[in-house]
Amino acid sequence: MRVISGIARNTKLTALQGEDVTRPTIERVKEGMFSAVQFMLSGAKVLDLCAGSGQLGIEALSRGAEKCVFIDQNRDAIAVIGQNLKAAGLFGSASVAQISAEGYLAACRETFDLILCDPPYRQNAAATLLPLIAKVAAPGANILFEAEAHADLPEKCENLTLQKQYQYGAIIVGRYENTVEF
Repeated sequence: MRVISGIARNTKLTALQGEDVTRPTIERVKEGMFSAVQFMLSGAKVLDLCAGSGQLGIEALSRGAEKCVFIDQNRDAIAVIGQNLKAAGLFGSASVAQISAEGYLAACRETFDLILCDPPYRQNAAATLLPLIAKVAAPGANILFEAEAHADLPEKCENLTLQKQYQYGAIIVGRYENTVEF
């Protein structure tokens, strides 16, 4: 696993062993995700929910995002995120918190331009998380929501509208946009 592009390009990242705690996004999915949002990354405020190794938020920072908040409830994942941020030289642009995605979103008072979410599969996370994500999405924000291929991603949720759905084998990524007027 590595950073694909930007100032930290080719930095090797680590992940927790096994897929019972984290499931790193495969490189071709990550490449597809970032090609969909590449022109809005410069100066963006990013939220990486269910961050695991932190590779998605690190990719965003490497490609020009201003800052990224990394959220994961697993203590070991938080340690790996810190190691990966240091390896990529991006720790100064990040904040990391050990808390559930739901807990963070319920208490959050800031908004984000890009929200990356790769929750555990088979838990119908879209139904739980998308309404909470809608509350922290800045006007015009993009949300990249990764799920298993048979997951039901809604066309609309609150102020979020599904713009496109990408399929990569057993994985889908829904790209939502906050359609609230500026």
